[in-house]
Amino acid sequence: MKTIYGANVVVFEGIMAFTSKELLKLMDLKVFVDTDSDVRLARRLRRDISERGRELEGVLKQYNTFVKPSFEHYIEPTMTYADIIVPRGGDNDVAINLIVLHVHTQLLARGFKLRNQLASAEHRFQPLPNTLCILEKTPQVHGIHTFIRNVETSRDEFIFYSKRLMRLLFEFALSMLPFREMTVETPQGIDYTGKKISNIKIAGVSILRAGETMEQALREVCKDVSIGKILIQTNLDTGEPELHYLRLPKNIKEYHIFLHDATVATGAAAMMAIRVLLDHDVPESSITLCSLLMAESGVHSVAYAFPKVKIVTTAVDKEVNEKFHILPGIGNFGDRFFGTDLTEN
Repeated sequence: MKTIYGANVVVFEGIMAFTSKELLKLMDLKVFVDTDSDVRLARRLRRDISERGRELEGVLKQYNTFVKPSFEHYIEPTMTYADIIVPRGGDNDVAINLIVLHVHTQLLARGFKLRNQLASAEHRFQPLPNTLCILEKTPQVHGIHTFIRNVETSRDEFIFYSKRLMRLLFEFALSMLPFREMTVETPQGIDYTGKKISNIKIAGVSILRAGETMEQALREVCKDVSIGKILIQTNLDTGEPELHYLRLPKNIKEYHIFLHDATVATGAAAMMAIRVLLDHDVPESSITLCSLLMAESGVHSVAYAFPKVKIVTTAVDKEVNEKFHILPGIGNFGDRFFGTDLTEN
């Protein structure tokens, strides 16, 4: 089995596909591929005799005793649920072309609009979710934002101040974790009662490429932290996120995960990354999404889809434009940090 993410069309196939009412509700188009009973018997005879070395009499007995009655009792009645019944299967070019045209029409009608829907203004007047934690806007934090938002800031300064902000962000995120009291003895032989993070293993997972820039800051505040990577890129034709690469620490379900990306606009990539973690048995409550800057639409989308995920950022901006850029924003973080496509930007 292979888990896929970001597919615009998912084909679910099987002779029992229409027997579950729950699955039927999820299907946009139900196709029953019908084949003449004589053809089905001929195919079974050829397969079982030539490939499985069975005798003709045994194949016919099994067919008449079990296969044919089971089809008539369990499979054939489900034809009533089908939107399209295709006779002659793969030889029916007309039916296949009609199905392809229908799927294509539906995709065009829906317009691959996931990110557009996520970026819509419907959340604008909603209160921010209580799972959101924003770093206190001290003069220091405000000053760093002034540097990294300034289009005139040089790349060296942008990297320097971004790293400062990343460290503050992870220090803040760590304070969200449960602590326990611990008493230690000082060099002067006096007991001191302090705090220590409860027995929690921490792992960082970067959403490439911009999230990778935050790994060093996480390592500076968490000793011996494990790091994973998820590469999610936007399809240039559809504008939708697609998963291209995945590498996660072993036994990741035992860790508290700091999932980090430099900026979160619509939240589409972050939600896909969270879905990947959940599919690897990471509890939703064990995920903290860390970002230097988020748009309100991204905050609401992530919080609505995953209400147990903690969201930690240093600032939240109001809007996302038609190109899914945060406004006022900081531009393309990856390009400014790595020095790529500077002329275009």
